[in-house]
Amino acid sequence: MFRKINALIKKDFLIESSYKLAFIMNIFSVCASLLIYFFINRLFGNKINAYLEEFGVNYFSYVLLSMAFFSYIGVGIGSFSSRIRLEQLQGTLESLFLTPTKTETIILSMAIWNIVFATLDVLIYFLFGVFLFKINFTNINFLSAFTTLILTIISFSSLGIFSASFVLIYKRGNPTAWLISTLEGVVGGVYFPINVLPGYLQMVAHCLPVTYAIRAIELAVYQNYSVYQLKNELLFLLIFSIILLPLSLKTFKKAIRTACRQGSLTQY
Repeated sequence: MFRKINALIKKDFLIESSYKLAFIMNIFSVCASLLIYFFINRLFGNKINAYLEEFGVNYFSYVLLSMAFFSYIGVGIGSFSSRIRLEQLQGTLESLFLTPTKTETIILSMAIWNIVFATLDVLIYFLFGVFLFKINFTNINFLSAFTTLILTIISFSSLGIFSASFVLIYKRGNPTAWLISTLEGVVGGVYFPINVLPGYLQMVAHCLPVTYAIRAIELAVYQNYSVYQLKNELLFLLIFSIILLPLSLKTFKKAIRTACRQGSLTQY
C-alpha cells in the first residue's frame, strides 16, 4: 500500500512541478490577497478590532491566519473533485481504477498530496506574515493547533470526497464545493469574525464546522489555548469527522460502481 501511495504522490508531484509558472503565480496571488486585507485593515481596522478582543489581535492578523488555515479547508473540499475531473479529462481515470489498488489507497494518496500542496500555501502566508507584515506567532500552542489541523483536514476532506462522488456521476455543476467555499467562507468567520453578522446568520454560522475550526486555530495560535480550553470546538469537529469520513468513502465507492455500470467513468 505504501509503495502505491508513494507512486501516486510522485505522479502528482511530477505533474505539478512541470508547471513552474503556475507556482510562481500562486505566490503572487497570495501576496495580492494579503495586500487587499492589509489596506482594508488600514481603512476599517479600528472598527473591526472591537469584535476581535477575545483573539487579542488586529483584523489583519486575524484574517491572515484564517485565510492560511482555509487553504487546508478549500484544498480538502475542492481538490478531490478537481483531481477526479482532471483524470477524466486526461482519460486516465478508468486506468487508475482498473489497477489492483483499493479505493481507500487512492483517496489516501490524494489526501496526502492535498495536504502537502496546502502546506506550501500556508508556509507562504506565514513567511509573508512574519517577514513582511511583522506578525507575532510566538504565542502558539502547538498541540492545540496540530489537533485542530488534523480534525479539520479529516472533516473537510470527507466533504471533498462527497464532492468527488458528485463529479463522478454528474461531471459538472458541483454544489458541494460551491456551498463550502462560498457560504462557509463568508459566514464561517474566515474573512471577518462571526459576531459582526446579524443574529440569524450567526445561528447559521454555529451550524457550520468551519466556524469552530477557525475559532479554534485563532485561539490556539494567538492566545495559547490548550486542548481542554478548546474542547467544545474540537469535540464538534471530532463528531463531524467520525460521521462523515466512513459515509463519504461509502458514497464514493457507490459512485464508482454506478459510473462503471453506466459506462460513464471516462465521460466528461
